[in-house]
Amino acid sequence: MHETRPVDRFGSRAVLSHDAISIARVICILGVVYVHAWTGLGGHDLELARGTAQENLRWFLMEAFGRSAVPLLGLISGWLVAGSPRTRNWLAHVERKARTIVVPMIAWNVIALVLVCGTAWLFTLPAPTPPSVSWVLEEVFILTRNPDVNVQMPFLRDLFVCMVMAPMLLRMSGRSLALVIALAAAGQVFGFGAPLILRPAIVMFFGLGIAARRAGLAERAAAWPLGLAIAPFAVLLPVQLWLVMAPDMPRTGALIASFDLVMRVTASLFFWRLAWALAKSPARSLLLKIEPFAFLIFCGHLVFMWLAGPLLGQIFGKLGAPAYPVYLLLQPVMVLVCIVAIGRFLQWCAPGLAEMLSGGRLKARKPAAVSPLANAAPAEPVSPAHLG
Repeated sequence: MHETRPVDRFGSRAVLSHDAISIARVICILGVVYVHAWTGLGGHDLELARGTAQENLRWFLMEAFGRSAVPLLGLISGWLVAGSPRTRNWLAHVERKARTIVVPMIAWNVIALVLVCGTAWLFTLPAPTPPSVSWVLEEVFILTRNPDVNVQMPFLRDLFVCMVMAPMLLRMSGRSLALVIALAAAGQVFGFGAPLILRPAIVMFFGLGIAARRAGLAERAAAWPLGLAIAPFAVLLPVQLWLVMAPDMPRTGALIASFDLVMRVTASLFFWRLAWALAKSPARSLLLKIEPFAFLIFCGHLVFMWLAGPLLGQIFGKLGAPAYPVYLLLQPVMVLVCIVAIGRFLQWCAPGLAEMLSGGRLKARKPAAVSPLANAAPAEPVSPAHLG
């Protein structure tokens, strides 16, 4: 990677790379909001709605914008770790990742339980309430299963496991790393890996990120024409939509899971290339201003969906109502506005809490002005899980 070679008016290639990573985090995490969008319908009613125009729109948004989030963030994590010398001290590395991944994960899970389960207990919110102490422990620490409330958090849990293994993965030969990637892919396809890894695909993409760093694939892919990068995704997306939208199509099986993995790889390639294009566009400045709040959006958007979803649903209606498509399309924007406001408030009144809940991204504001590039290009490689 030629980090000192100037490429355009936005600065060196290293700065452009950091900008692209920051922008990729923003577009991926805003896209994942569509995966958890509020519909107002339960599982049975959603299945009955399959094939309707609004349900097809929801699936299109999920598959086109949401499914790339975890794969690309996992790839970026592996790519950054592979370039960081700080993994050589394993204990310090694990302590740092525990502070920036595990601690905020636990804190956000506690917040979700208090707000969501408390509202369900006090009022009529259709949400889980604690049936046992073991259920609460699983929800907070995500020990052996996916949680029922903060359903996005297994990514952080499994990413921390990847970070613990990172020094070992970095010392592996190319063949050994390829074997780990293949085993993780097999675990995702055939459903094994728990309770150590709840989503084996995260290990697969983390390993692919390390391999991409070794081979310089990130830089080469960034130089591809945008049309070439989108072509595989554009070809496979209609097939994926047909598989998930058709009422009589199977939802599980090795072939379905294998195709889904391939689909996620092509989506990651496209959104990585798109992030580089946006890093050289007028949208760059706005996206970089959003990036410090991306971790808060990832961790807090489910709380927003549980609490604000039904209230806003009284205005727009549930899935099937005439105004629901407007609500569906605007949900990432609504989450963004709400979370940024909360983040700025915490920065003002509780900067230590803001820094902890954001995985270190939202630090206390200093009186002196700071260059935008200083925020956009951190001095050292960091995990995209904590987004800073």
